[in-house]
Amino acid sequence: MRFEEAVKDILDELTRQLPARLTYHSIHHIKDVYHTAETIAQQEGLSAHDTQLLLTAASYHDAGFLKQAQGHEEESCRMAKVALPAYGYTSDDIEKICAMIMATRIPQTPHTLPEKILADADLDYLGRDDFFSIGNQLFTELKTAGAIDTELQWNQMQVRFMEAHRYFTATSKRLRDAKKEANLALVKAKIN
Repeated sequence: MRFEEAVKDILDELTRQLPARLTYHSIHHIKDVYHTAETIAQQEGLSAHDTQLLLTAASYHDAGFLKQAQGHEEESCRMAKVALPAYGYTSDDIEKICAMIMATRIPQTPHTLPEKILADADLDYLGRDDFFSIGNQLFTELKTAGAIDTELQWNQMQVRFMEAHRYFTATSKRLRDAKKEANLALVKAKIN
């Protein structure tokens, strides 16, 4: 399995081809998810092979945005299934990678530890200090797409989303839950 090469190639393609209107679902988000997944995997004691599969999934998880926003996870899986055999990934490896990618779909329903890690890494920012700056990138992207119009709508959407969200790994619960609750309180304060 030529893991480093597979990851480099998809990240290079995404860097070149993701549309500029994707201010949140950008190469910066994908790299952030990759590094966060790597950190959580170390904390959770994930095996070396499973970590490589996880980081491959992190690299591909939003690749489907090259074609579409709705159902981008399925498109990301399709792309992985086409590309990864050439790098020596087995069909079993690719099925696991696709299950991890699909675990990032909202509402998140991860089952295995690698799926839980990727789901948590994808929304790690909810419990971080850079929550508002990253959230503003998503607000801009959604506004540009015509999905929302006002900051009030955005804040109401964030409250509903954050109240329904939960972290799955012990690592993310320990590191992110308290700050996520504090961020949620700040968003609620903006509405009131």
